[in-house]
Amino acid sequence: MAGVREHFGTGQLKIDPSTSVFINCPFDEDFAERFDALVFATICCSFLPRSALESGSVAEPRMERITRAIFSSKYSIHDLSRCQGEGEERFARFNMPLELGIAMARRYTQTKKTGRHDWFLLVPEGHPYQKFISDLGGFDPSPYDGTVKTLVQRVVSWLATRSDTVQTPTPQDVLNALPAFVAEKTKLTSQ
Repeated sequence: MAGVREHFGTGQLKIDPSTSVFINCPFDEDFAERFDALVFATICCSFLPRSALESGSVAEPRMERITRAIFSSKYSIHDLSRCQGEGEERFARFNMPLELGIAMARRYTQTKKTGRHDWFLLVPEGHPYQKFISDLGGFDPSPYDGTVKTLVQRVVSWLATRSDTVQTPTPQDVLNALPAFVAEKTKLTSQ
């Protein structure tokens, strides 16, 4: 698999930051179809998807695992579609902007060894993100209509232009193969 090779003798995997993409998005049932599409599109473009769902020690705080994953990934994709009030209390979910902030900081703390971090921002069409995070005014987030089709188009188009891209399938190729990926994932997770 691109970006991963077994570290012989230890049974551990060594992750290549230059082909790693941290995915920052909601992890719930309503977003599951889009999460699968994000992961699959990343794999189809020969990158290794990473996320807050990576295993880690329960003794290690989640923020440490997230920060380590972002700092050991050259790229990241951030979906701010859930940054609005939800539920009876109308609480907004600010995990995604927080992780975007970590990725932005990572970009400005580059070293020769780590290289420069590149991030991609997805927002729903018509989303008033600039009202609650106005500092993003100088950036060009990619709006999408909340569908898997548009999400895949935006992500594949962005990943295809990264300097470490090995293969660049068309968004339609990814969408055509996505059902088989989801079926295989479902089979594996139900065992």
